[in-house]
Amino acid sequence: MPVSDTNPDLALYIHWPFCRQKCPYCDFNSHVRTTHDSAEFGTALCLEMSYMAKMLADRRALTSIFFGGGTPSLMPPAVIGKIIAHAEKIFGFAPTIEITAEANPTSVEAKIMTEFYHAGVNRVSMGVQSLDNDILKFLGREHDVAEALSALDTVRHSFDNLSIDLIYATAGQTLNDWQNTLSQALAFDLPHLSLYQLTIEPGTVFYTRQRNGETLNLDDDHAADLFELTQHITAAAGLPAYEISNHGKPTAQCQHNMNYWRAGDWIGIGPGAHGRFTIAADEYKNLQRVGTATRRSPAGWLQSVQKTGHGIDNRTHDGADAFAAEMIMMGLRLTTGVSIQQIETICGPRGEWLDDAAVTQAIEDGWLDRNQSNDSGMVTDLRATDAGRLRLNHIIAMILR
Repeated sequence: MPVSDTNPDLALYIHWPFCRQKCPYCDFNSHVRTTHDSAEFGTALCLEMSYMAKMLADRRALTSIFFGGGTPSLMPPAVIGKIIAHAEKIFGFAPTIEITAEANPTSVEAKIMTEFYHAGVNRVSMGVQSLDNDILKFLGREHDVAEALSALDTVRHSFDNLSIDLIYATAGQTLNDWQNTLSQALAFDLPHLSLYQLTIEPGTVFYTRQRNGETLNLDDDHAADLFELTQHITAAAGLPAYEISNHGKPTAQCQHNMNYWRAGDWIGIGPGAHGRFTIAADEYKNLQRVGTATRRSPAGWLQSVQKTGHGIDNRTHDGADAFAAEMIMMGLRLTTGVSIQQIETICGPRGEWLDDAAVTQAIEDGWLDRNQSNDSGMVTDLRATDAGRLRLNHIIAMILR
């Protein structure tokens, strides 16, 4: 599809697929491997980055880099440094670039994060997941609460920009249980928290256990109660939600994820990575927005990169309606919502992708808010209410044509 000539932010996602063990709730592309050559994979990541850069319509400075996984904190710091240096050489860096690495809160990985800092990482997202030992055991985590707290203390010596992940709405968890955990987390005075309800994803160990009759998470009504409690407590503590599951001080919102939710451009490299960005291909008269997905198998991806320079397994071209749907789906996750006029500028008339009657119904139901700023009374800005964020998938299906 033709896209506007504006230049959105450009982000880079690097997927490191290796873990020491697979968590039973995890549906990410992660593999338990101990025999891979980290330096070889680092070289391949740089090769694929160079290939993807050549596809871009324009070479913009990166505003963010995100090392995800898998378990990126298992990467050798020298490999992290090599990838960051290569990215700076290929793209250049925006003055305020955010470079995030996910990390597990084990003592070994916490010590390595100091070396990550010297390699160029300036933000850490730590997968604490719970401050209750019984829940940590249930979630299959390697660490206990004491080790997590020790790791957090170690990492804070190097990083001011630090976030922790917590999972809630596990089976049997009460409002009081979750309030105590949240209070303990907020006492750390961190600038950012990612707070996720436990969902049971197909292909996971938890999915199999659930199909066999186990109850692993709370029902929707009780989970909603915990969600509402979360909004109240975090807002009162100065870390309001800026997205469904993310809470932070205004200066600590994750730039990389904000780029996703605003439907910006990002390149994804590594096994099973996804990207969406603007290209200028000879066979098209206009700029085109494409989606890329690389091979999921680490060995297959590595072989492909070494042979052809990339591991792209699937490449799609977005139509205007697909891009509009992406901007609606992602933008409504944000508490600020979306600009319908901006989407029209990029994707064409709203009537081709938005059902205004359904929008009006969702507003009457109390699920969406709008700000009418033009004479026609058409929706110019749209955001989900607190009640709407609990049923966002239903609302999106309802309002998109």
